[in-house]
Amino acid sequence: MNPVFDEEFDALVEKFAELMTGRSSTETVEKVRKWAIYNHIHKSMPALTAHWGQSHPEAKREVRLLFEEIRDLNQALRAHAQTSGATGGTTNEPDNQ
Repeated sequence: MNPVFDEEFDALVEKFAELMTGRSSTETVEKVRKWAIYNHIHKSMPALTAHWGQSHPEAKREVRLLFEEIRDLNQALRAHAQTSGATGGTTNEPDNQ
C-alpha cells in the first residue's frame, strides 16, 4: 500500500482511540483497532462471529474482556468530560457475546 496513506490512516486510528478512551498509547491503539474490526464483523456478519466464538471460546473471552475494557475507559472519559464540561465518544458493544 501507499506508505503515506498508511501513516495517515494510522494517525486516524490513533486519534479515534484517544477520543474513545482518552489514551493514545501503542497498546491502547491496537486494542481499539481490534475492537473496531471485531465490532464491524459482528455487525455485518453476526453468524461468522458466533461460529468463531464457538470454535474459539478462549478468544471469545478475550474479546469480551477487550470490549469491557474499552467500554470502561470510554465511560471514565465521558464521566471526566461531564465534570469538566467537555463531550466524549460512545461505545457500541455487540449484543451476542
